This record gives sequence, C-alpha cells and structure tokens, in this order.
Amino acid sequence: MIELEDVSHSYGGAELLSGISLRLQPGSFHFLTGPSGAGKTTLLKLCYAELRPTRGRVRLFGAELGGMDRDAVARTRRRIGVVHQDCQFLDHLPLTDNVSLPLLAAGRDMAAAAANLRELLAWVGLQAHTDALPPQLSGGERQRAALARALIMDPDVILADEPTGNVDWEMSLRILQLLVELNRMGKAILVATHDLNLIRAAKAQLSARVLRIKGRQVQLAGADL
Repeated sequence: MIELEDVSHSYGGAELLSGISLRLQPGSFHFLTGPSGAGKTTLLKLCYAELRPTRGRVRLFGAELGGMDRDAVARTRRRIGVVHQDCQFLDHLPLTDNVSLPLLAAGRDMAAAAANLRELLAWVGLQAHTDALPPQLSGGERQRAALARALIMDPDVILADEPTGNVDWEMSLRILQLLVELNRMGKAILVATHDLNLIRAAKAQLSARVLRIKGRQVQLAGADL
C-alpha cells in the first residue's frame, strides 16, 4: 500500500532521515517511536506525499511517487487518512463542517454523505457536539474529531501523529480502542508516539510492529518496550 525504499530526507542540507525502508501492508499496525526531533513527523509526511524524498523511492498503492503529477497525488491521498498532531481545525466552522472538509475538497455530494457523517460522529462519541466550534471542545474531543475527519473519505491507511499527546490516560485508551477497531476492519495503521504505555496497551490486544527512529534510521524495536 505504502512503500519506502532506501529513502532519505534532508532539511537545509542536513540529513534528518537516511536509508529508510518501510512497507505498510493491508491490515498492518505499526508504531513509530523516537525522541523529539528524530523525524517521526517527517517520515509520516513522506508516507502521504506531503514531502518528497531527497533520495530513494516512494510507492503509493503501487504507483511511483516520482511519476505522479499534482492531480494524481491528490487523488491518491484520498486513500490515506491523516490525524495531525495539532488537529488543524478552522475555529470559525462547526464540528460537522470541519470533519466534512475533505469531502468538500474532493467535490463529493455533501447531502449524500450526511448520513455517513452522522454515523461517523456517533462512532467517535461526538454526536452531541455536531454544532460546537473547535475551541469549545476538550482535548480528547478534538482528537476524536481529528480521527473522524481522517476517516470521512473511507481511507485504506490511517497515519496518526501523536494522537494521544495532549489527552489523559483514559482518553488515550479510548482513542487507541478506536484505532484497534479500524485495524480489525482491515485498515493499515501507523501511529507516531512517544508513549510507551500506549504501545504496551496496544500489544496486549493485537500484533503490532514497533519501529524506532535512531541515528537517522528506522529500526525494529526490541522486547524492552
């Protein structure tokens, strides 16, 4: 589905990631760990073509990123749901409008999607907040809204950047359970996180690979987690 082959990426001439090879298969669940500044967010951006590699090859659903134009990239990214670390909501729009923005950008029939939107908001437990503005939501509600927005296009892959970074443990487990349910539905999941307790909780429920960025490279983490 998403494949990185010997990928490197540099900022201002300084190499942040080097020789990264990674394959996200259907139904797989990966965690990505590493210290702040190690390149977790950069690696996620490479996976959904927000960034292009300095060196190496990226394939998205069998297509070489290097041979794709902007329109092809935009169409392909509809198959990838992204939960950003900072949620990136428009504060003047109510929750329903924020969650449905990807549909609007893709030119989908908003009226036809209304029932699916209601069902999705109910699934993440936000059916009572449909008209709320983002500043009126708690941290956990914002994170669940961000997950709903990532799912509105029914993607094949979910990439989540520190989805539990600003919530308490109880809410972290609730968000994790939603991700586990998505994985059991066949979605590929990649979660960037520094929370080792979250990883342990997930590994008690499913088979998840844990990757660690160290020395600009991705390594398979050992049993010390």
